[in-house]
Amino acid sequence: MNRKSNEYAVEFRQDMKGGKGKVKFEHIWKKNSDEEMRSSCRQFSRLTLEPGCSVGIHSHEGEEEIYYILSGHGRSWDNGEWVEVGPGDATICRSGEEHSMECTGSEPLVYLACIPVYQK
Repeated sequence: MNRKSNEYAVEFRQDMKGGKGKVKFEHIWKKNSDEEMRSSCRQFSRLTLEPGCSVGIHSHEGEEEIYYILSGHGRSWDNGEWVEVGPGDATICRSGEEHSMECTGSEPLVYLACIPVYQK
């Protein structure tokens, strides 16, 4: 199965998880559809944060979230510490941990977000 970049389902979330501004989601593959992802992964999306925009600090339970930075610059909250991120960097937030993402550069911060769910 293939999908062109102009075929992604687009969604905007305002002040996501207590963050600032509008987060653009481009859902590359969606969960709970026999025609799309059948695995335990519940999200595989490209997110865009405009300068000054952020996703608020939040945690995950029973799953982890992986970010891979495609372009732009920002900082990631990693369990009590801010870490600068840029193209090619990756982060992982495991079950019970906290994370956040903020665009601190002058260009949009674009990254892939994948949320695999732990098997029971």
